Amino acid sequence: MSSEKRTVSRGRRAARGITAAAAAALVLTGCSEQVQRGWLPGSRETTSNTAELTDLWVNSWIAALGVGLVTWGLMLWCMVAYRRRKGETGYPRQLAYNVPLEIMYTIVPIIMVGVLFYFTDQVQRSVDEETEDADLVVDVRGKQWAWDFNYQYDGEERYYAGVQAHLTGEEGVEETLPTLYLPVDESVTFELNSRDVIHSFWIPAFLQKRDMIPGKTTRIDLTPQEEGTFQGKCAELCGEYHSEMLFNVEVVSAEEFEEYLQTLPEGQLGDEYDRNPNLYDDVTANEGD
Repeated sequence: MSSEKRTVSRGRRAARGITAAAAAALVLTGCSEQVQRGWLPGSRETTSNTAELTDLWVNSWIAALGVGLVTWGLMLWCMVAYRRRKGETGYPRQLAYNVPLEIMYTIVPIIMVGVLFYFTDQVQRSVDEETEDADLVVDVRGKQWAWDFNYQYDGEERYYAGVQAHLTGEEGVEETLPTLYLPVDESVTFELNSRDVIHSFWIPAFLQKRDMIPGKTTRIDLTPQEEGTFQGKCAELCGEYHSEMLFNVEVVSAEEFEEYLQTLPEGQLGDEYDRNPNLYDDVTANEGD
């Protein structure tokens, strides 16, 4: 065998090896934790709700990919099957309508949207189910541009005032941000309130966020299932230093959480610290009239 043929043969074997390795890597990545999470922050076990939310996200993308592949395949098939051949002139025979196809084009999308709506509604109802007598109730108060956290744990009311002093446009220091402490494997209810304008409470790793509306209390119910440090932020544009409205989240053991509570003063940072604590009472009274 000539050197040229040996070189070509080795090149083909190398190409086949690279192709096989790429295919194996693609298959194996389907088993990785990253793919199982659907490229979402955190893990499936971060809270009691993250597994359901991750499954909805991943399965929705799988369904969308399936629809895309079928659509692209049909488009390519039409371009190849109905292309103009040699010797043909003019336009192909035109159809004004095709009732069976039009019915299919109407019914299939309705079914697809209905299925997606059904599963989304099921997951939404599940994660929004309120917890009766949660182990911990955290009254979260959003304000321009920081956070107050009031804890009610085993009947005790204690507060932690999160005040950010770096509201000059300079980048904040993570260690000085307000920190929300949570006990692992214990049910938590967040009661979300705003002291001034609309904010949004968001812990990305928890895969949930909710708006904080002045004069109205919204809530999130979940159970943290993994100890660790997470990041939180406001997800609603709320003014000049919105980007600095950050906080840390520490999920710790129940023992460490109780020790932390003992360092806090008793009481609550309530409505009296709102920008205008009587405003919403006046609005409610006027609505009653």
